[in-house]
Amino acid sequence: QVELVESGGGLVQAGGSLRLTCVASGKTLSINRMGWYRQPLGKQRELVASFTSGGSINYADSVKGRFTVSRDNAKNTLYLQMNSLKPEDTAGYYCNAVARIAIIEGWNELNYWGQGTQVTVSS
Repeated sequence: QVELVESGGGLVQAGGSLRLTCVASGKTLSINRMGWYRQPLGKQRELVASFTSGGSINYADSVKGRFTVSRDNAKNTLYLQMNSLKPEDTAGYYCNAVARIAIIEGWNELNYWGQGTQVTVSS
């Protein structure tokens, strides 16, 4: 079991900044990848930024140059620094972890999600 807890969301004026934090607990040694996703109300969840299995970083085109994802492996913590926020960034932000576990037939990957933290950017 892996548990993810996000924090740092809130209401901010356009042009402002927020820093989101995700803390993983449980069987954290099984985690292969972590990232941030967001889901505006009534819309599909989309990738914001993530670390690949090789350690590189993927950013959505809409956040490049404004958002920075980082991690502290020793603390099992993932961060998302969000600068120059825009109203279109308004969404629920979710931390994601992909865990790889051994099974009798081989391997299985499980997706874990936090409860989300709301980011609202006013114009």
